Amino acid sequence: MATLFTRIIAGELPGRFIWKDPHCVAFLTIEPLAPGHVLVVPRDEIDHWLDLTPELNAHLFEVARQIGAALQETFEPTKVGLIVAGLEVNHVHLHVVPIRALGELNFANADRNASADDLDAAAERLRHCLRSHGHEHVSD
Repeated sequence: MATLFTRIIAGELPGRFIWKDPHCVAFLTIEPLAPGHVLVVPRDEIDHWLDLTPELNAHLFEVARQIGAALQETFEPTKVGLIVAGLEVNHVHLHVVPIRALGELNFANADRNASADDLDAAAERLRHCLRSHGHEHVSD
């Protein structure tokens, strides 16, 4: 059975994509730890990050780095956090989160009622920043 992320990638479920390339996608989570919280997800359905090929692992982290730079510029946090947990969906995903304090990386503090307008605005701000830096894989 396809994972939730596979269904989002396939367009069966909605997603606020900011990045699409042949190997991965990135979209905003609907339960963000902070405005701009992005998930970087391989197109291939791989359960554990330890099972990634070295090439795909490097690609995912490079995309996360580029999105992290856009988060830094756009939201001006103290840092951009990166989490690879993998317990909530059995499909590798990197959480890229703008933070001001370590406690902001606690999933118990996720905004389970984030407004669609706020998520749309954050996605558009990130797309604009990525485009302004010449990234060609920015989603429409």
